Amino acid sequence: MDAYEYTELIKVLKSKIANISAIVKPDELKSKLKDIELQEAEPSFWEDPKNAAKVQKDKNQKLRLLTAFSKANTALNDASELYQMALSENDEDTIEELFSDAPSLNEHIKELEISILLSNEEDSLNAIISIHPGAGGTESQDWAAMLYRMYLKWAKAKGFSVEELDYQAGEEAGIKDVSFRIIGENAYGMLKVENGIHRLVRISPFDSNAKRHTSFTSVMVSPEVDDDIDIVIEDRDIRIDTYRASGAGGQHVNKTDSAIRITHIETNLVVQCQNDRSQHKNKASAMKMLKSRLYELELEAKQAEKDGISKDEIGWGHQIRSYVLAPYKQVKDTRSNIAYSNVDAILDGDITKVMEDALVSKLK
Repeated sequence: MDAYEYTELIKVLKSKIANISAIVKPDELKSKLKDIELQEAEPSFWEDPKNAAKVQKDKNQKLRLLTAFSKANTALNDASELYQMALSENDEDTIEELFSDAPSLNEHIKELEISILLSNEEDSLNAIISIHPGAGGTESQDWAAMLYRMYLKWAKAKGFSVEELDYQAGEEAGIKDVSFRIIGENAYGMLKVENGIHRLVRISPFDSNAKRHTSFTSVMVSPEVDDDIDIVIEDRDIRIDTYRASGAGGQHVNKTDSAIRITHIETNLVVQCQNDRSQHKNKASAMKMLKSRLYELELEAKQAEKDGISKDEIGWGHQIRSYVLAPYKQVKDTRSNIAYSNVDAILDGDITKVMEDALVSKLK
């Protein structure tokens, strides 16, 4: 990096900070945090544990955002002032040190951008994910299994818990369908960018002629609804079917109609659960999945209205990422328009940077 590049970087980062400040409104955040502190000082505040927990959650979220903004803003201002001093004193050692620290400065701003993009109420929730292979039989089902493995390895690396809700194995390989829950802080906030169609191009291991195949799989991510989110579903709004669970799970699972499928009539959303031997527990899990999907649709509709998008364009049908394994190796995300060469690592769960880049692209 030279003096011109560093000067341009500082200009770009200052412009970003100015835009971020207009979104974050740090003075308003400080005022709201003071109001919360006044609430906490009232003895009656703690008499309602549910409300207290909700306020505490909001406080922590605002505090994280304000801390991230202050940290990035201070780092940028300090670097800018130090650079001007070093230039005036012809201090080459300090200038070289600032050049070396430039990537770290850039990272501070990126962390702030991500904090903003994870500041919605639903972002802190757990995520419910469903993976559905497209047309293509075994090839697409194997691709669905690869994506499932990728998310499981990502969750493990983040220290998150995973609970399988529904799993239907493919006849030859892969999976026909899988639904699972990832439990951890900001699980939904990070994974929401995975909503959409994932495309794979590779030499098929199932083709004896070693031809190149293209497969598509849809990934649907919903925030797991909690008690603070009110989604009402009447009995007349749904159809419930029971069936025998498939695959492994013990003799009892395979011999009783313990699996549950729920269809939401108005939206035609279908959820199913068969991971438990108890039909009652499967029904409860399926209802939670349905509420989460309906909540996700509600969020999509609100965002679409804000962005001026028609209702018909809402959904999970947009291709978001291509994974090319032949004739070259590359993963490219359509939102960030960034290409990645570490394909094997990404398929092994190293997708945090890919998700963060997709998140940050929303601010542009």
